[in-house]
Amino acid sequence: MPVAKAQQYDTASVFKLPIQLDSFVVSSGFDVNAFIRRIKADTTFYKAFKNMRFVPYDAVNDIQVLDKNNRATATLHSKTRQIYESKCRSTKVIEEQATGDFYMRNGEYRYYTAELYAYLFFAKKPVCNETDIVAVSINTRGKGQMEKSKFELKQLIFNPGAPVKGVPFMGDRESIFDQDEAKKYDFKITSKNYDGQDCFVFRITPKKGYERKALYNELTTWFRQSDYSIIARDYSLSYSTLVYDFDVRMKVRTRNINGKLYPTRIEYDGNWHILTKKRERVRFTIDVTY
Repeated sequence: MPVAKAQQYDTASVFKLPIQLDSFVVSSGFDVNAFIRRIKADTTFYKAFKNMRFVPYDAVNDIQVLDKNNRATATLHSKTRQIYESKCRSTKVIEEQATGDFYMRNGEYRYYTAELYAYLFFAKKPVCNETDIVAVSINTRGKGQMEKSKFELKQLIFNPGAPVKGVPFMGDRESIFDQDEAKKYDFKITSKNYDGQDCFVFRITPKKGYERKALYNELTTWFRQSDYSIIARDYSLSYSTLVYDFDVRMKVRTRNINGKLYPTRIEYDGNWHILTKKRERVRFTIDVTY
């Protein structure tokens, strides 16, 4: 399909770098600046994850801890069920198999990634009276290290392009729509069908020569054309300092169920190290059935 170069402006937008548009997008009279503003202001993706907290569902969880040769040294495979009753959610373990040193002797998680996974998707004790309002909660940080990590993860996943507060030595590398960072990337918008739905696909990749200077190796997002809801997103991020380094890839898929979006599959492949902690190489998938 032929690709055209487009550069569109309006008085409210500061994004003034060229974006590649395919011929369908060009012929549709697509407003690039309005689309960028939609991306920056989007809450539909975060809302899909919030929706999980208010319905029952079954999940298949698979976590693998890997050595430097990508061999599994510890694993967890489980089937869980979220129960939602009287405005409270809790998680019931249907079956579980763990290998290696996945758990410590006291039953706690040995690996931080596994602990964060459980914190996000499991509720060993009932959690009650949560709100589905996203505008405030996406920018709210609770107390403690786990809440700090959860907040930083929320910003990277649900609000790409916005600065992530609290991550040292990152500078403004998250701010992919700001001029100094945007110049490191190629931006492309195409029209494709995904899971039977017509979508605009927004993709960024580093320009040649900026591969080691850009935070995102790839960011691809599928926006449903009918309402601009995000129905899928692929991430690849990497960064390195003397204090920490990470190389993370994620894929998230959602589905429309009774008029609401819900995540149905999440894939994670991460290699990260913090100066005071042991390096972790972890892969996980979660498949959700509502």
